[in-house]
Amino acid sequence: MLIRILLLWIVLGHNFSAAADAALDDRWAKRTKACTHCHGAQGRAGPDGYYPRLAGKPVGYLYNQLRNIRDGKRHYSPMATLLEPLTDAYLMDLASYFSNLHLPYVAPIAPLASGNELARGHALVTQGDASRNIPPCQQCHGNSLTGAAPFVPGLLGLPRDYLNAQLGGWRTGQRHAQAPDCMSLIASRLNPQDINAVTAWLA
Repeated sequence: MLIRILLLWIVLGHNFSAAADAALDDRWAKRTKACTHCHGAQGRAGPDGYYPRLAGKPVGYLYNQLRNIRDGKRHYSPMATLLEPLTDAYLMDLASYFSNLHLPYVAPIAPLASGNELARGHALVTQGDASRNIPPCQQCHGNSLTGAAPFVPGLLGLPRDYLNAQLGGWRTGQRHAQAPDCMSLIASRLNPQDINAVTAWLA
């Protein structure tokens, strides 16, 4: 009899936990509608080739970007307006929600680029350019370019337009990060041809 009661308690407890998890997921799905309106369902990426994927990115990276946009270190006024009233704790909850969504990637759209441009992009991503003190992207973003938890994002699956805009933002001072702001320094050493080559190959 005692065994039956314990088994019933375990089953009911599991069902209650599953129901609570589903309710929590549903609550966050509703809270993040303003995010997924642009960044796609469940943060899989926007359909327009600009808004990046949020799902599965490192939690520390997402948290820092939300704070940077809210606090004016990264400039994008529509998001800044949405984030302005939110606390650090709430931004961490948002970052955790999207970071824990491990979803398959959609197939990338092949970029229009010459063979020489793609070869140049591949060389910069995997080897860098020591003569100009440009490290390879793989040095920080990982050999497979999937990022490094908790702060370094992956580069795979990002649209070319988005990559171009972000590298341009680093070069022109429209985007900043917490010290050491290494991307600002690296981007300043890339010319427009380098950026086009890197983003074509990554895309």
